[in-house]
Amino acid sequence: MKTGSLSHAPASRVEAIVIGASAGGVEALLSIFGTLGSGFALPIIVVLHLPDQRRSQLVEVIARRVAMPVVEAQDKAVIESGTLYLAAPGYHLSVEQDRSLSLSLEERLHYSRPAIDYLFESAADAYGPALLAVLLTGANQDGARGLAQVKRLGGLTVVQDPAEAQVATMPDAALALQQPDYILTLHGIGRLLVELEGTSC
Repeated sequence: MKTGSLSHAPASRVEAIVIGASAGGVEALLSIFGTLGSGFALPIIVVLHLPDQRRSQLVEVIARRVAMPVVEAQDKAVIESGTLYLAAPGYHLSVEQDRSLSLSLEERLHYSRPAIDYLFESAADAYGPALLAVLLTGANQDGARGLAQVKRLGGLTVVQDPAEAQVATMPDAALALQQPDYILTLHGIGRLLVELEGTSC
């Protein structure tokens, strides 16, 4: 288990960050994003399990607390640096090979749409070693398989410390499948993102 120090800095620079969360995820995301300044240059793409029967207020909630631009992911949108993308309720969110976003209505995965595995696996294919994937608190096993795929393709993987997670099921599932590069508290994850951005620009 590593702490937030990048004493073993990645050989290739990080070009994008993907984050997955479920139960307890809004508070966890706000804690991490609160450490990022307005000039944070990397794109961040987030899947948070949400009810899909109504319009999400998540963009507005997070935009009020985060210095960087926050938008709901749109189909075919080209991923831009320094932007925080949130998955729309009811749609799977994927990253295409040309590093644009794709929305789909495929079957639910782990009872969820959007599913974290869809985002992580597609982003791993698009970014390879230039991807950082973070899996946070949650009540099911979504994201564990996708995180393992990121690791297989050379990306950096981070799991929230299960002892700190509001619901430890999701971090525990990821740890049962593979050993991530980092197991960190939310504060440590925020510090790591800032440190990685500094080595990527």
